Amino acid sequence: MSLSSLFVGKSFADLPGWEDDDHLAAFEAFRRSAFHVLTRPYRSGALGVDFDAFAESYAEARSVSPTNRPPFLDRKGARSFFERHFVPAHIRAENGVAGLVTGFYEPVVEASPVRTGRFSVPLLSRPADLVDIDDANRPSGMDSYLAFARQTPDGPVAYFDRGAIERGALDGKGLEIAWLADKVDAFFIHVQGAARLNMTDGRLARVTYAAKSGQRFTGPGKILSEMGEIPLEKVTMQSIRAWFKAHPDRIDEILWQNRSYIFFREADVEDAALGPIAAAKVPLTPGRSIAVDRLLHTFGTPFYIDAPTLTAFDAEPFRRLMIAQDTGSAITGPARGDLFAGSGDAAGEIAGVVRNAADFYALVPRVLIPGANR
Repeated sequence: MSLSSLFVGKSFADLPGWEDDDHLAAFEAFRRSAFHVLTRPYRSGALGVDFDAFAESYAEARSVSPTNRPPFLDRKGARSFFERHFVPAHIRAENGVAGLVTGFYEPVVEASPVRTGRFSVPLLSRPADLVDIDDANRPSGMDSYLAFARQTPDGPVAYFDRGAIERGALDGKGLEIAWLADKVDAFFIHVQGAARLNMTDGRLARVTYAAKSGQRFTGPGKILSEMGEIPLEKVTMQSIRAWFKAHPDRIDEILWQNRSYIFFREADVEDAALGPIAAAKVPLTPGRSIAVDRLLHTFGTPFYIDAPTLTAFDAEPFRRLMIAQDTGSAITGPARGDLFAGSGDAAGEIAGVVRNAADFYALVPRVLIPGANR
């Protein structure tokens, strides 16, 4: 597999703000992936960054321990680590379209283990009749986009969509994990794919993505913009929430136009400082994990993101080394990423306003670059 021509070789001196970044924070996220791949390797992306090329850097990352500090467990050592093992490559824009970053986070909401008058909106687990669909078992004429379907005696059919499920298509099947008080909160948990739940019985719980109904995602921001309700340039999570608060009688009208519905599974909160375990099977690191197009990119790849107009994270231009550790159905293309902002309302305030042009620099293992010097 050869590297895509979309990668344009650069030097670390070409990366704006590289010397000022906290490379140790990125290294700690990278190290989590280094341990995970001992159990299950990552799939190589179509752009040619071969998973096997990470073997040396992963092995060195795993060698770090509290008793083996120098030169790894400080910022200077972490920077040296990345510079020794990788070469930066700018990802060229496709068809003149600039790179784009958005943000996501883990909501924290109050929830009940049982339905009550206040808590009446369920988060559901994966139904037994939901099956994975691919070219091997897709019936003739079924939408090629669908990756999930409903198994029936006559074969797979498209699954119930959001409107049908919220009108009761799955009632009585015992799928309820927890109950929320607010339908809009539940919807944004679907969008984020995970949440921490402060249960009314005193427990701290977490739900993460398990599957989806399969239909295409249609964001409420796009719908409200096309209806003339919110100008496109003003669409944020906050402006969408404000519109729903002002129009509670129209929530179903808008949300049911997004036919995609998300199912969850329960998970532990092992480290409150980290996010949920995502697609790369490691806990997400706030401000250091990025979701990418997994068909194109290889999980574990470091990406240096230069988004000078993005200041929501720390009031400074966003120039950070991130690690590819998640994906999403809306994250498509070589220079497209979703930045994990963390958990809770403060993280939500950051994630909800992120939609910025960005330059993407993939850190490519040196063994893949002919003639690259150490």
